[in-house]
Amino acid sequence: MDSLSQAALGAAVAVAVMQRRTALWKAAAFGAVAGTLPDLDVFIDHGDPILNMVLHRAETHALFWLTLFSLPLGWAMAALARERHQWRPWWLASWAVLITHPLLDAFTVYGTQLFLPFSNEPVGLGSMFIIDPAYTLPLLLGVLAALAFAQRAAALKLNAAGLVLSTAYLGWSALAQAHVADVARESLAAQGLKADRLLVTPSPFNTVLWRVVAVDEAGSTYREGFYSLLDAPMPPAERIRFDRFERGNTLAAELAGDAGVQRIQAFSGGLWALREQGGRVRISDLRMGQEPTYIFAFEVATRHSAPVALAPTVHVGRRADPGRALPWIWRRLQGEPLPPPR
Repeated sequence: MDSLSQAALGAAVAVAVMQRRTALWKAAAFGAVAGTLPDLDVFIDHGDPILNMVLHRAETHALFWLTLFSLPLGWAMAALARERHQWRPWWLASWAVLITHPLLDAFTVYGTQLFLPFSNEPVGLGSMFIIDPAYTLPLLLGVLAALAFAQRAAALKLNAAGLVLSTAYLGWSALAQAHVADVARESLAAQGLKADRLLVTPSPFNTVLWRVVAVDEAGSTYREGFYSLLDAPMPPAERIRFDRFERGNTLAAELAGDAGVQRIQAFSGGLWALREQGGRVRISDLRMGQEPTYIFAFEVATRHSAPVALAPTVHVGRRADPGRALPWIWRRLQGEPLPPPR
């Protein structure tokens, strides 16, 4: 999730753990800072854009390593707060803040390597977009209300209410995702399509409009469609309109030995596509973005003749134009049957 959400979560968790053992502002301040620490790995340059992608949310998001790190961090918090005699509560607060950071990240689609060093399999439920005001606002309001009424008995209850509401929203997102996945499977079956892989993830900033990507059984093409929880009832075959795209298996065969391509193919869980345009070959992670724009896209080869020639990896991903994307999202989530902007 975004840094603001993680800071708000860290502050709320620290206040909930520390209770009245320290000033609420101290718990909130230290919790907010600690809540953003795991994401500092984004500043580590591994010397390759693809490595920078797949090694983000790795050791700094692993439950084992964060548990170990919580010990010195808790001691440092107690020392900075001038409350060394309370190092145990501060350690518990630091542990809870650090652990909840990657657990929240695991609700996004990116992939969080929770179980290092025992397994590097990324966990990405994909039921939350990386920024969602409906999740963040309850946390922020709960913490701010607790600080504003710090001297009153209701302060801790206000903070707890924010935590409960935001956590309930996470649960809602998982339930909504499961429902849309069922709708997608029914729609694909009604259209005579079989999917080898199915991705269901929310469009930006909400959990009402969902994006569905289905890789066909042969793995040569994939389909993209959108479904809103506010869509009018339709027969299964008409619920989701899918657009079909080539996956680039021929290019994949030519680049089978490239380590960068292999990393994206594995990290994306098979949700990738290769395309050649203007003599340049790029691979895209289909999980983040929508056709034809993806956040994580990399040029990996050029073609002057057959076969393609490997080239230094260049990150060429970008976000969709908000001037076109946001109005479409707003209208489409309300159930208006609009084709996606291409």
